[in-house]
Amino acid sequence: LCRGGLAERLCRLQNRERSAINFWRHQCISEAEIPPDKSGVLIVKILEVFEECTMQVAICQQLEQSPAAIASKDVVTSTVEPILKVLFARETAAHLKSGPQDIIHIYPPWQKLLLRNANVPVIMNTYFSQKVLLGEHSETREKTHGPAKMLIRKNIISLAQTFRLSDPEDDLPQESAKNQVACTPETTQSRNKCDTEQHPLALSTLNDSLLEMVESQGAAGWREVQVRVVIQRVYCLPAREGFRCQVQEKKPTDAASIINSDQRNVRLCLLVQDAYGMFSEVQLQSLNSAEGIEQYCRRWEGKFCCLAGMKVLQRTTRGRTLGLFSLIDSLWPPVVPVKVPGQSQDSEMMTTDLRPPSFCYILTVQSGEIQVKVDEEEQISNLYQPPPVHGLKEILQIDSCNVRCSFWARVLYLRLQTKHNVPINQREIWLFVTDFTLQNMVHVVPKVVAVSVAASCVLSTEVIEALTVASRLFFFRDVLWANGRIICVERTVLLLQKPLLCSAAGADLSELTGPVKLDELDSATQANSICTVRGTVVGVNESTAFSWPTCDRCGNGKLELCPQDSGLLYCNQCSEVVTSPVLKMQLEVFLSCPSRSQSTIKVKVRYKMRLFVLINMLLSLQSYEVKSVLGKEVGFLNCYVHSVTSHPDCVGLEEIVLL
Repeated sequence: LCRGGLAERLCRLQNRERSAINFWRHQCISEAEIPPDKSGVLIVKILEVFEECTMQVAICQQLEQSPAAIASKDVVTSTVEPILKVLFARETAAHLKSGPQDIIHIYPPWQKLLLRNANVPVIMNTYFSQKVLLGEHSETREKTHGPAKMLIRKNIISLAQTFRLSDPEDDLPQESAKNQVACTPETTQSRNKCDTEQHPLALSTLNDSLLEMVESQGAAGWREVQVRVVIQRVYCLPAREGFRCQVQEKKPTDAASIINSDQRNVRLCLLVQDAYGMFSEVQLQSLNSAEGIEQYCRRWEGKFCCLAGMKVLQRTTRGRTLGLFSLIDSLWPPVVPVKVPGQSQDSEMMTTDLRPPSFCYILTVQSGEIQVKVDEEEQISNLYQPPPVHGLKEILQIDSCNVRCSFWARVLYLRLQTKHNVPINQREIWLFVTDFTLQNMVHVVPKVVAVSVAASCVLSTEVIEALTVASRLFFFRDVLWANGRIICVERTVLLLQKPLLCSAAGADLSELTGPVKLDELDSATQANSICTVRGTVVGVNESTAFSWPTCDRCGNGKLELCPQDSGLLYCNQCSEVVTSPVLKMQLEVFLSCPSRSQSTIKVKVRYKMRLFVLINMLLSLQSYEVKSVLGKEVGFLNCYVHSVTSHPDCVGLEEIVLL
């Protein structure tokens, strides 16, 4: 809001007004009595109640109080018996919960409006109102009958009637049994479908503004209206209890085990946009896993959706949820003109020259109700913006920060973050990927890039299974490019198939053909990357070398001496004697590489890797003499780069196997 402007002053006035009303009500409750009588208090008896234009209208009879003010229940009708039409705002009506025959005290500053050609005065500004319980009669009624189950008639007034565009005989308010809404909680809980036949409220006017609904219906939820929006994105978010569920007692140590054990307790979410360009995130039901998210994306994205019965979970701003607004910014400006609040909605008044949204409402469905209806049969909306697909080469050249982008790439290797001070279920997973734009360029470095998958990114069951089996193509949708890194964060989705609607954005999306090439180790190699290495063995780190026997059946590395025969080993997991243990080895060798001749290259040898097989064979032939492996040439080895230091000039590698 502009400082000192009319909107800011009005906002302050409304806040003061709400505070005054809440303070007055709290004072009445704490004193457990009607505020002291004073001049100007209007006492009415409700005869009839109906709803019109979100206001509750009560036809009332004005009363006069007997001289015994508070102690007496004697309320007598005035001799002239004036009839009044009293208007109650939605919040006031919800507080009073009044019905026919109830007595209401209306305190100043109420106002009386006299309409031309009307005999019944209208009472407005009824915020300071209180229902009076008339002694034992009311208490008995509350105990015996409970809360009264009232049906409030709804008068639906169309704009055609307001501007007198319809026939005179159609000007009367339409009343129907389907427009009578019960005020008790039991009725609201019984509405379980958004279908127009079983959901009476769906017959009311269909709105196209999220902001208008929130402002007019309140944060607690709206039930009399529906909002028509377009689904821009479908994704899953971790449940509020924690980013990922707790890992089982036996903690997994590899990336495949982590992602298999932690993908539960997620919530299906929609990012929707209305006709005015405003966004909201709708959090639907909780799921046991993200299974089927690809089907939801294909069926729902780009389609129109009707929301009813929503409640505001949070009003968030750009500073609070940068991740959400980075996704919204990728969808801004709209591809088609949108409506402008407060202006004529003629086509020439619609414009896309608007500022990006500065706030967003996070909505959720009422408990136990299905309030979202997607029209899957309808065509894709013109407002929908499919994800623009870029090549990895183009993404690496983006100058901006916190930009959402999408790409189609092959996953070659995955690895779990090795920071030991971070809980296992909150560690990042690194995916090393490549595409045609990197593989088919001669002077492009690197040919493979690392993609960080944050703990808050939800992966579907299908993606998890595919990642742990073999190398294949994945579609990375709405990843975050920030500080020179590609990050899969909240609201990022990994898909096995490219969406039907996606714009190429000028990128070369040719499929990879032939074997994948890795960068060779050189002076430009950085830590947390993969490369190929060739060189000559110049030394072995004997101080850190060791070997240990493992079970040949289950791979258990914690074998014990057999109680019956100390010369044999025993496996607790198999509960059997191990007669042919498999010897595993931890070994580091030093290489001399022509591509980085001035550096010390240290390679960690892993069990059953190419280098391990070579060294183990040479050692066994020479009775495990270290000299037998010196001077031997090795390569090309696929390695993960652990560290790169300049003082001393050393590169730490680990031999790996690609998917």
